[in-house]
Amino acid sequence: MQLKRIAAALTLTLGLTHGGYGLAAGEAPAKPADKRPSTQAASEDLLARTVFQALVGEFALQRGDAKLGSDAWTDLAQRTRDPKVLARATEVAGFARQFDRALELSKLWLEVEPDSTKARQSQSSLLILANRLDELAPQLAALLAQDKPNLGNNLMHLNRMLARHTDKKAVQSLVDRLAAPYDDLPEAHFAMAQAAANANDNLRALNETEKSLQLRPDWESAALARAQLQTRLSPQTAIDSLSTFVDANPAGRDARLALARLLISEKRYDEARRHFDRLIKDNPDNPDVIYPVAMLALQQGDTTTGRTQLEHLLTTDFADKSTIHFFLGQLDQEQNKTEAAAEHYRQVTVGEQYIAARSRLAQILLQQGKTNEARELLHNTRGGTAAERTQLILAESQILREAGRHNDAYIVLDLALTAQPDNPELLYEAALTAERIGKPEILEIHLKHLLAIKPDHAHALNALGYSLTERNIRLPEAQELITKALGLTPEDPFIMDSMGWVLYRQGKLPEALQTLEQAYRIKADPEIAAHLGEVLWQMNRKDDARRILQEATKAHPGNEVLNGAVKKYLP
Repeated sequence: MQLKRIAAALTLTLGLTHGGYGLAAGEAPAKPADKRPSTQAASEDLLARTVFQALVGEFALQRGDAKLGSDAWTDLAQRTRDPKVLARATEVAGFARQFDRALELSKLWLEVEPDSTKARQSQSSLLILANRLDELAPQLAALLAQDKPNLGNNLMHLNRMLARHTDKKAVQSLVDRLAAPYDDLPEAHFAMAQAAANANDNLRALNETEKSLQLRPDWESAALARAQLQTRLSPQTAIDSLSTFVDANPAGRDARLALARLLISEKRYDEARRHFDRLIKDNPDNPDVIYPVAMLALQQGDTTTGRTQLEHLLTTDFADKSTIHFFLGQLDQEQNKTEAAAEHYRQVTVGEQYIAARSRLAQILLQQGKTNEARELLHNTRGGTAAERTQLILAESQILREAGRHNDAYIVLDLALTAQPDNPELLYEAALTAERIGKPEILEIHLKHLLAIKPDHAHALNALGYSLTERNIRLPEAQELITKALGLTPEDPFIMDSMGWVLYRQGKLPEALQTLEQAYRIKADPEIAAHLGEVLWQMNRKDDARRILQEATKAHPGNEVLNGAVKKYLP
């Protein structure tokens, strides 16, 4: 019963009828007036054989035997020369990746049905798949000529159609050949520009884009493409061209948005803000506009506008709501609205900010005295990558340190290192934590291991050099380590502080003072202030030392290193 239903469906699909087609090549059809039983029987037999062969092909495809399916359909197509059978046979051969066969079938299809757009499209697709661009031009040219009402769109589609082809120069040559007859159309020049850009022929791409804009000055896509090409050579040129376009076309939202973003990349924030204000006015509910406006406002310290736009984003169809909740949580946390911040962090459920949000939520729980709950939260957070799992471990160790449980913090890190012994982040954090629990020898082991993996790890070099300096041992080695670190990051005030401190330990007071003053000018850190105050005191500049220490204590009353220096010199 099922076979009959399938046969009937195939018969209907292929258009088979008792008196219609289906004769092999060269076989004469029966005359309409000739109704002898033998002729009718022959026609029925041919129909049955045709349907049977089609069934064989379809059942073979269902069983995954693409070769048998293609063989059956190819034989049937060559015998019947029916356009529908040829279409199916071409499709099946392409599915079986028998591209040579599929191309031969498509040629036969075009012989039988020379005006078939579908046949020509199939052949063009097969030529692309077979990387036979030299044969493709006539087919695509014919397709373009056949569909004049859609010529512009079809020209624009050329590069997408050829995107998989790896020889971009050959594609450029083909697109030039196809588009050249239509050089009075802006789409033709845009297609040539795209092909040139894909082939890294940027000068030609820019030239063709300019031609497309001469023919259609208000074409926003072309203006954006031109700016993108110009940015590679001169961002200022791109800014100028987009500014000119936007002035002439004030409603060009995408061009204005691109201009604003380009201005941000050049750190021209005030100019960017003016364009964003216009974009918000014209597109008050567009997430693509609201999000960069919010980010720019936050970057400029305008938290009121930033918060307003972020909260507005939550009412739109903006896809990444988790990121919005993360930034709102940060704003609330900075304003000591811990409960509101925690609620936002709980709503960060996916995305790049997920681990950071969970870590910040754990910090809030710690501040509320809920250390165990904070740890449980981190344990119940699943990191999707090794880097995320490392961040969770570091967050847990930080929570334990801030709770004053330094031994527990080290245990967490040490346990993680048994599974990831060469993890640079874990090694560095374990080293610093080991020193906090009074085990500098363990710090040295971890940092030397880290430096064996990453010899140019500036912070590890500095930490080891500073540890030796603090213990007042192997000072030449300490200075060598810190010198190397400073060579890697010469503007780092904390490494400058280490250098000043090791110079002081070696009795080189003028050099130490100069280095520490430079570090303190860059960053008024309490520990740098403590070291600078001590050097000034030892150089008998006690008033300067007293001033530095008192100012730093007022700004950082709880710093242990600074308080130690104050107790030592200002009892």
